Amino acid sequence: MVRIEEDGRIHIKVLYWGMAGSGKTTIVDTLHRLTKEQELDMTPKGELKKIDMANGSTLYFDRGIFQSTKTPKIFYHIYTVAGQTQFSPLRKTVFEGTDGVLFVVDSQTFLFEDNIESLKELKKVAQGDLIKEIPMVVMLNKKDLNETIGASEFEHILKEEGLWYSPPNKLSLWNPIIFETCALYDMKRDIYRSFYECARRTALYHIYGNGTAPIDDEFLKKYDKM
Repeated sequence: MVRIEEDGRIHIKVLYWGMAGSGKTTIVDTLHRLTKEQELDMTPKGELKKIDMANGSTLYFDRGIFQSTKTPKIFYHIYTVAGQTQFSPLRKTVFEGTDGVLFVVDSQTFLFEDNIESLKELKKVAQGDLIKEIPMVVMLNKKDLNETIGASEFEHILKEEGLWYSPPNKLSLWNPIIFETCALYDMKRDIYRSFYECARRTALYHIYGNGTAPIDDEFLKKYDKM
């Protein structure tokens, strides 16, 4: 949940969710390096914090803080969840208070069903709040590899799972944008764009929707000019 301090600082929680090995930690590593080395609308505050297992997999979560350079009083607290099956209770705990979600897909074709199971778990934990109260962005990661699924295929899954709205439903404005990404720094693709879009949406939900998807006519007129 968005937290506002007495001095006007705004704290927003953004969560990277996805199956084990989908690339969440690598994505956050690349995002941190990008925003540290380049002049962008976000800048990292301090170093990333990680709790890893011996094999390098995320044990509990990764965490980083990013500050808006355009609106310096806005801070984005970034988390990842451990994807292994045995950490399901921990994922629920880390999810609490989430304002925006980046769903990370391991886009290799043979892992299609595993990604769907991860999405179903996210839906269950979110208890109907995705899109309506928690903006969602999808990252089809590992697009540097062969035999991967495409955006249209995953859009079909979102529709089956009730996470895609068709006009005239006004929530269709907030359908998840699907980015085809690569997390490896030397081959990076849409890592910053996907994060920025999720951050932008969480801010719009807070400013114009009081924590829900803004769909009133007055906002829709403004949105066309944003």
